[in-house]
Amino acid sequence: MKTQAELKQDVAKAAFDYVRSRVGDKAVIGIGTGSTANCFIDLLAGIRAQIEATVASSEASAERLRAHGIPVFDLNAVDGVDIYVDGADEANSALELVKGGGGALTREKIVAAVAREFVCIADESKLVTRLGAFPLPVEVIPMARSHVGRELLKLGADPVYRQGVLTDNGNIIIDAHGLQITDARGLEERINNITGVVCNGLFARRAADVLLLAGQNGVRTLRAG
Repeated sequence: MKTQAELKQDVAKAAFDYVRSRVGDKAVIGIGTGSTANCFIDLLAGIRAQIEATVASSEASAERLRAHGIPVFDLNAVDGVDIYVDGADEANSALELVKGGGGALTREKIVAAVAREFVCIADESKLVTRLGAFPLPVEVIPMARSHVGRELLKLGADPVYRQGVLTDNGNIIIDAHGLQITDARGLEERINNITGVVCNGLFARRAADVLLLAGQNGVRTLRAG
């Protein structure tokens, strides 16, 4: 039986092949954050001479790309992102996602919003019937921590401050536990409308276009719609 590390390698390779089939040498590739995205970055090192530009969703990913000699650009310096590859903490059949376990949710959401195509890569354990078992990360301006926590309680969540964590934007993370998410788009909007919230980890308004899922029998492809 394959380990989770091996499944991550499998889906990263599938994403690598998919990207190469979809975009040319002059493409701008958006790069996500986390262990599965790191596997994808390491594969890109083999074709770094063919990569025009990448845009990273975190400082950690940018550092890993540069260490491989892969060019990294600020998002404001490119006209657009042709394809964005990133992992997820949960995904449903509509390709709505929960992301942000690594704390990079806001920058991930920005790159996803700009990308022409969003490819999510994960192992099959991340596919769920209903989102919410994984605590929903919410990026919050520090002075609003208590206010946002009280508002999340009103939504039925158990908010937990992620101690000792600052995002690349200098903000804090509150993890909303215990949510049963039946209307991901509606909840995404309601949480984002709380004063002091920068962003939350629901990717429903901008869901993935393609979900590559690694399992014991290979990688399968799910598409939106």
